[in-house]
Formats: sequence, C-alpha cells, structure tokens
Amino acid sequence: MKLNMILGTVAGLSVSLGALMAHAQTTLTIWGLDGDNNLIGTLAAEFDAANDDIVVDFRAIAFDELVPEALKAVATGNAPDIICLDNPDFAMFSSRGAMLDITEMVAASDIIDTSVYYEGPLASAMWDGKLYGVPKATNTIALFYNKDLLDAAGVTPPQTWDELLEAARALNDPENNVYGLTWSAKGNEEGTFQFLPWIQMSGGSFEEVNGPGAVKALELWKTILDEKLASQDVLSQGQWDSTGTFNAGNAAMAISGPWELNRMAADATFDWGVTLLPTEVAGGQRSSAMGDFNWGIFATTEHPEEAFEAIEFFVAQSDRLFPEFANIPPRSDIALPSTGDARKDEALAVFVEQLKYAQPRGPHPDWAKISKAIYDAMQSAMTGQASAQDALDTAQASIDAVLGN
Repeated sequence: MKLNMILGTVAGLSVSLGALMAHAQTTLTIWGLDGDNNLIGTLAAEFDAANDDIVVDFRAIAFDELVPEALKAVATGNAPDIICLDNPDFAMFSSRGAMLDITEMVAASDIIDTSVYYEGPLASAMWDGKLYGVPKATNTIALFYNKDLLDAAGVTPPQTWDELLEAARALNDPENNVYGLTWSAKGNEEGTFQFLPWIQMSGGSFEEVNGPGAVKALELWKTILDEKLASQDVLSQGQWDSTGTFNAGNAAMAISGPWELNRMAADATFDWGVTLLPTEVAGGQRSSAMGDFNWGIFATTEHPEEAFEAIEFFVAQSDRLFPEFANIPPRSDIALPSTGDARKDEALAVFVEQLKYAQPRGPHPDWAKISKAIYDAMQSAMTGQASAQDALDTAQASIDAVLGN
C-alpha cells in the first residue's frame, strides 16, 4: 500500500515536472522575407531545434507586404519578437522607438563584433548613434557583360558613362533581338536602388538629387531608352526579370547583383563577366547600391534575452551565408570560398570590391517618401513627361519637404 502510494507520488511529481517544463518554454515569433533561398526560415528552424526551452514561430512574408504588416503589428500591439527588415526601412522603426536598443547587448557579446562589419551595412542598423539591429547580409550591383558579344564587336567593358552609351550602341542588334543594355527602372524601390548610385557618383546624395551630374545620369538613361538600346520593359520589370533578358542572351550588358550568379551559371549559354559600375569620368567617384536586410528586436518583446540569443545564433552562421544561401556576409573578416566556377569567383571578387563603395539608402525615418520622389522623377523623365532637370527639381522639392529644408 505504501509502495503504491510512493510510486503514485513519484509519477505525479514526474507529470507535474513535465508540465512545468512545458509551461516554462518561451515562444519567439520571427518575421522575415518569403524567399532569399529560405535563409531566414532555415536559420529560425535550426535555432528552434537547438533550444529545448524555446519554440520559434516563424512567419514568411512577401517583400512588398513586410513593412505594411510590421506597421500594422506595431500599431495594434501585436509586433513579433524579431523581424528581418530591408535595410532602408530600418530607420523608420528604430527612430520611432519601435526597435529595441541593443547597443549594450552587442558590446557585451562574445559573438557579435561590430568592428568587422562593412561601414555601409552597419550604418543602416544605427540611429542617433545607437545600434538597433545587426546586418543579416549585404549585396550591391555592378555591370554584367556578355563576353562573346563584346569580343565579336571589338568592345571592351565600359568604364565611364560615355563608354557605356557607346558600348550599348555598338552592341545593339535588333535583327537578332539583342539590346545593348538592360536594368530595372521600375517605379518602386528597385528603381531607386539602381538609380541612386548614379546620383551619388555625380557628387549628389539622397538629400541632393538635382545637381548637374544627376541630370546627366538621368539623361543618359533616357537616351538609352529613346534610342531603343534597351527594351521598354525596363520601366516595368524588377531586377530579377530584367536580368533574365541578359541571361537569355537578349541583352549584351545588365546592371544587377550577385543574387544572379547561380542562375546565370546555370542558364547562360555564353561566356560572361562582371565589372565595376562605370563612373561619370575616368577615375571619377565610385558608388553602388547597398542591399539586403537587418535583424532587429521589437521594443515590445517580452523576451529580450532570448531574442538576442537568436540573433547571436544567426550571426554565428555568417560563414554559411554564401555557400548555402548565395548571400554575401556583411563582414570583411569572412572570405568567400571558391565556388568551383572561375567565372563566379571572378564576379564575386568584383562585387566584394564594389561593396567598398556601396552606400546605404538613407538612413532616414521617411525613406519611403524620399525613394518615391527619386523613382517618380526617374520614370517621369524616361517616359517623356518632364525633362530630366524638371523631374529632378520636382523630386528635390519633395525631398526638401521631408527633410524640413
């Protein structure tokens, strides 16, 4: 009788202990991009598996819906614990107190060392001198070219804006359905991503978009379109689709990023290479776009320590970013391994070099309004609704209003 009572008590304690352990589990909600070779979803699942006391609830969200969903969640008090946001959107949340200041947590971390990050990506995660996030990865754009077509035409990879125009003219071949150049001039963030570096190379910035060099750049783009050296589709296609024109052999050159390398190696039936973006003049100022996302913790989280543990875990996987997910690490201390494809290795070296000149979009809390002013001006000029100067003057007036000038 006593033995049965003892066994029953032990069993009861076991059940109670099991229930207590289950109750003690922490649930972390993580939101991230739907795509990106499932990088975020994979790392979230691995962190879940590595921690018995933490359950990860991951939600994949389409790129265009990520910011609207995040804004709605913050407004209704239902923000996730962790989010991975496109870097120009980060300042909008951190400047308004929505993101957790992790400056001291990072300073005390044995895993995250801010000194090894590229300047641009790290700057995009900061606001008012404080760190609100950690760069996930980084990317940029450069000029892809079809070596076979350039060799046949006796054209060398262009290094200046004038050379780019002349190369596009020499390589344009309507009879064989080959355009000289392709890129994305779409009326959205992708269009700004591609055009802003040209403003910066001319000495401008997101705060000053209507200088003579910026006008010259936009006139160059319009000339290429007017002379049908590029398809009219560049006005409506994103980077992935526009670069598909190059991959198919229907454009001799393309402005795009390293996310294309695997697809290009698999699909292109011609020899190809990559060179730095052409500068306004020989030896001129360089720039390029800076893309990819930042990890951040919402200030409303009830589990800041566990959330930071997750971000440390993600950062610790940085050496896997390129081999497994075709993402370039945002850190200068991680050398990219050989892909086994000489063309891809050479291209990656160019992209890493281009990253030295890449600049963040902003950071500014109202980046979306600034970006819209830029891509609206770009489309207005390229479709003939306004001259390049008038279009950029209109953009400058909108940007000045945002900046309070």
